[in-house]
Amino acid sequence: MLKERRSGILLHPTSLPSNGGIGDFGPAAHEFVEFLVSARQGLWQILPLAPAGIGNSPYSATSAFAGDVLMVSLERLAEHGMISREKVASLPNPKGRVNFEAVRGAKMPLLSEAATSFLHNAWGEHRTRFERFCGENAWWLEDFVLFDALRKRYHGESWNKWPHDLAHRDPATLESTRKDLADELAIARFLQFAFFEQWRALREHCRRKGVRIIGDIAIFVSDDSADVWTHPDLFRLDAEREPEVVAGVPPDAFSETGQRWGNPVYRWDTLRDCGYDWWVRRVRWALAMCDIIRLDHFRGFQQYWEIPASEPTAVNGRWVDGPKDDLFQVLNRVLGDLPFIAEDLGLITEDVHALRERLGIPGMRVLQFGFGDPGAHIYLPHKYVPNTVVYTGTHDNDTTVGWLKNCTPHEREDAGAYLGEMKDGIAWAMIRAALNSVANLCVFPAQDILALDSNARMNTPSLSDGNWGWRLDAGALTPQLAKKLALLTEVSDRVPSGVDKQGYRETPQDFAA
Repeated sequence: MLKERRSGILLHPTSLPSNGGIGDFGPAAHEFVEFLVSARQGLWQILPLAPAGIGNSPYSATSAFAGDVLMVSLERLAEHGMISREKVASLPNPKGRVNFEAVRGAKMPLLSEAATSFLHNAWGEHRTRFERFCGENAWWLEDFVLFDALRKRYHGESWNKWPHDLAHRDPATLESTRKDLADELAIARFLQFAFFEQWRALREHCRRKGVRIIGDIAIFVSDDSADVWTHPDLFRLDAEREPEVVAGVPPDAFSETGQRWGNPVYRWDTLRDCGYDWWVRRVRWALAMCDIIRLDHFRGFQQYWEIPASEPTAVNGRWVDGPKDDLFQVLNRVLGDLPFIAEDLGLITEDVHALRERLGIPGMRVLQFGFGDPGAHIYLPHKYVPNTVVYTGTHDNDTTVGWLKNCTPHEREDAGAYLGEMKDGIAWAMIRAALNSVANLCVFPAQDILALDSNARMNTPSLSDGNWGWRLDAGALTPQLAKKLALLTEVSDRVPSGVDKQGYRETPQDFAA
């Protein structure tokens, strides 16, 4: 799959123009798949689907295994009789950016109502599937639903600030708490069931149409997560369950103080002694959800930047060895050949490149990074090898139109010289360069297909608030746009054999019909 020439679009499901103020797995998601097919795209790249944590970031999730139930489609639940269509229709439907607080306030009561209806009324096949889901996934589900309920009880306070017996997982206390919260836990189980039922239906739609999904695994997990609460022995925590050291990146040209992410660091020796069981489960779960997995911050598997938890910035950290080949040898032995993509952007040393090459994992190249000085030319197509994934930009970058407006005069001049005449703008010039490169895989954010400016940016890493909220306007992905992209994809030999032929040369399709 990674050796085929394919291209696709980066769009997180929350960015879809679904009803209710946030994208979900309902009709808009299935319509987007039809757009991909008619545009001859074989890839749909998403961000982590986990429950968003601090700052609404899917990269600081409260679980490495659970799903964010805000992506559950109420319309789909109404189709199965779990809630009335009238109530779903009454849900506020603001356009534009996601207001996460407002969405939670309006949508969660309806999701809970649908869950209660199911729990009281569902029998037969639906009940059987639900009970099977709960049984097969109890290894993560039971701890997550309890963790989530306790976070609500303690008003979002971090788990290591909860009463001692809960923070330290006293068995008798956990058992009595589960009884006290039985109704809430049942609702939470159902919502996870609904999430994964709807996601698998959407993924099956993609499979039928020849579209493969690129998922995302963040190397570190959030301190305030069910994973750290449940498995404190796997992380560098002190006796009070506070992190001893945290992860980040050192100072660089973009930040004099570096980035102090605050994620707890793994006890890699403990994980190794356990056969990396937690990581095996994590990757197996990701492969059940997606077809290709992007490994965020790949360099951390070779070496990671460790910062004393008492330090307010990332300045006084140090490089510490990660698991290197050892982890991947175990993953390959247990799970077979793995369709990984390495996020190897930023300051990458030769030993990181060597690890990636030994493992045969393709690296990433971002066209926006390629201009301004000769050292940046590794990001330009003439430097690529086939085992590469090229992006015009990622979720962490400005849109390409925004980049051109905000880049240096030198970068702008170099881009013009390299890309030539740009009759339909910088975004499409970069899309053509990416499509026509030798890189096997090529991905562009939906914002670049639409040639949107910085107002459509998904994430600005230096901002602690206001990210992750961009949404696609309904009807923005037109048949004419699909035809333009389809022709470019065809002439650059990136049409996957499984993608339906839609007659795009003759009659553009109405995807919303």
